Amino acid sequence: MEDAPSSHRAAADLLRALANAHRIAIVLELAQGERFVHELVEALGVPQPLVSQHLRILKDVDLVVSHRRGREVAYGLTDRHVAHIVGDAVTHAAEREG
Repeated sequence: MEDAPSSHRAAADLLRALANAHRIAIVLELAQGERFVHELVEALGVPQPLVSQHLRILKDVDLVVSHRRGREVAYGLTDRHVAHIVGDAVTHAAEREG
C-alpha cells in the first residue's frame, strides 16, 4: 500500500479506527451531540476505562475532539462525515440481517 495515494491511506486508517463495535456505538452517540465520558459509559453500558481507551483511539485519528467544560471533558465528532459513514454502515448491516 506504499504506492497508494495519501487519501487512500488516510481512509484505511479511519476505517481501521472504526472497526470496533464500541467505537461505532461511541460515534453514534456523539452524532447526537457532545457527551461526557460518564454519559457514554451509561449509554454503552461498559466500564469507564474501556470508553476512555476507545475515545483515545478515535482522537488519535482525529475523529473525535475534546474540550474542558467545567470539571469535565466533553467529546464530540470532528465533522459530520464520520457520523454518515457509521450510520450508513449500520444501516447496511441491518439490511443484510433482515
